[in-house]
Amino acid sequence: MSRTHAEIVNALQSRWPEHQVGRGQERVRALCDLLGSPQDACPVILITGTNGKGSTAIMIDTLLRSLGLRVGRYSSPHLVNLTERICIDGEPIADDVFDELVEQIQPMIDIVDAQQLDGISLTFFEVMTALAYAAFADAPVDVAVVEVGMGGTWDATNITDAEVAVVTPIDYDHTAILGSTLTEIAIEKSGIIKAGAKAVLAAQTPEAGAVLLARSSEVGAEVRREGIEFGLIERAPAVGGQVIRVETADGPLGDLLLPLFGAHMAHNAALAVAATEAFLGGRPLPAEVIEEGLAAVRAPARLEIVRRSPTVLLDTCHNPHGVRATLAALTESFAFSPLIVVLAMMADKDVPGVLQELAEEATVVVCTTIPGSSRALGAVELAETAIGVLGDDRVRVAEELPEAIEMAVQLADEAGPGAGILIAGSVYLAGAARTLLANSSTASEADD
Repeated sequence: MSRTHAEIVNALQSRWPEHQVGRGQERVRALCDLLGSPQDACPVILITGTNGKGSTAIMIDTLLRSLGLRVGRYSSPHLVNLTERICIDGEPIADDVFDELVEQIQPMIDIVDAQQLDGISLTFFEVMTALAYAAFADAPVDVAVVEVGMGGTWDATNITDAEVAVVTPIDYDHTAILGSTLTEIAIEKSGIIKAGAKAVLAAQTPEAGAVLLARSSEVGAEVRREGIEFGLIERAPAVGGQVIRVETADGPLGDLLLPLFGAHMAHNAALAVAATEAFLGGRPLPAEVIEEGLAAVRAPARLEIVRRSPTVLLDTCHNPHGVRATLAALTESFAFSPLIVVLAMMADKDVPGVLQELAEEATVVVCTTIPGSSRALGAVELAETAIGVLGDDRVRVAEELPEAIEMAVQLADEAGPGAGILIAGSVYLAGAARTLLANSSTASEADD
């Protein structure tokens, strides 16, 4: 009897989770060898960095599709449904197609599991990565845009030799795994830059930049650097996003509508344009393709408005660098007074660092927890840390997410029309809140 979609998803998610990284690529390489090396079936644009990988991948995907190419995109984690991780032609893979692919590949998965390479079975992320490459080969797609899971050198996605290696800004995250200094973190991430590749580098700290340039020189990669070969020239907030001007392979191009908020998203857009042009061998993208592609970008849970009266925004920021960028965009485009933050975080994140960033802008922080996550910090424990940073008068506690949102809405209603709510601290929190608000009658005024 065949398995249901829910049974297939549950079986996959019961594997070693992606936050417990199985260092090394022996297992995923063995599986892909049995599948006929689908990772080599099409050119790959591989993206690493600390923040901005997902939104940059979405923009590259949209620009490539505006050129008329068929694009596969692999991202992680997902917000709501597992199939969101594997997109073809801008849409998540259909449940039935996904299920059929898993069932076809299952015998090969079983073979690799039985070998217990490096002492463990295939991890969840390794299986999902192989499924993504197989789906792209089956489609087939013209190009795959792939977001690294963690690090770079030993990441499962990096079993391919990417034609274009994109590095978003590198900062501190996953320090227990990647290293405690920016140099150590950058060394891990620089591993996606292979011989003959085109390396497209966002602006970096001196430590990270030196590592990336050294790696590029070592393997003979062609380098495009933000601020030198490409970049953001200027930007101005606009209704529903911003208008930007970027330096392209054909010179400056302006009056580009980007329906996303914040300077960090404008820089990601410039990076996406440069990466797409690198994929084209340095040929400039037609102005109309850039204009059409950027205007069509949709990035869920990146300062996404999910409710009006009061305004509720979702964001996936989960480390100090990401929170800092999100708050800057929030202040610029919304100027809420007061700002009420619903916060939940994973226990292995830099919780004090995030709270220090929130202390500058948040009027009240409602501490809650992430539904169904064994990694999540408890609401009370989070609140204890928050009180130490913000003071008792600025912290509230709600054990369950629905209660936390209701409390934040009540506080905003009491404060008046200038109040706004930000739900942030984890991708998983954003996904849970998005599902909750989408299924709630209170979301009737939410933007599409």
